Amino acid sequence: MCFHPWSDVTLPLMSVPEIRAVIDAWASVTEELGAQYPWVQIFENKGAMMGCSNPHPHCQVWASSFLPDIAQREERSQQTYHSQHGKPLLLEYGHQELLRKERLVLTSEHWIVLVPFWAVWPFQTLLLPRRHVRRLPELNPAERDDLASIMKKLLTKYDNLFETSFPYSMGWHGAPTGLKTGATCDHWQLHAHYYPPLLRSATVRKFMVGYEMLAQAQRDLTPEQ
Repeated sequence: MCFHPWSDVTLPLMSVPEIRAVIDAWASVTEELGAQYPWVQIFENKGAMMGCSNPHPHCQVWASSFLPDIAQREERSQQTYHSQHGKPLLLEYGHQELLRKERLVLTSEHWIVLVPFWAVWPFQTLLLPRRHVRRLPELNPAERDDLASIMKKLLTKYDNLFETSFPYSMGWHGAPTGLKTGATCDHWQLHAHYYPPLLRSATVRKFMVGYEMLAQAQRDLTPEQ
């Protein structure tokens, strides 16, 4: 899915209304493919460093007949927390981060951008709605406008960090679809992950190799930094 007619206009360079159109398209394709498939994965690989072979700014949408591994882990953890506490895990987590104010990057009327305490990639962020939302199509017009605005601010911050078109992989996670669309899935909270590889400059990146591949990921920066 191409974001813009011009091949040199990335999301942070687009206007808020143009980004809003992308969000509407994401919601529409989630609803369309979600009518048949249990998992619809929207993701963007930005930059050659992330393996993007087509320089025209775009995202991809994959729909699968099963829940992928990471989706299954998120399903289990959110379901377990909800069954024990009666509240969505990530909604509660967002509230706690708002209280602590240690790892917040951006806040707006409807959205929060934070560095999760489990972050292992440099400048990794998590984007969360403030209210309980399970899937992209459930976002109301005000939330979509606000999402477009906070995305532009976040991605502009990324670009300004090392004065480069900041590479990353990002994607949306929401409640399973398909046969589960009619289910409550109230344990789920919509969210987006941003995983940027750059570490110290526009050319120095983090590599997940050696010990990190065989034992445990290591942090070059703490989430608070």
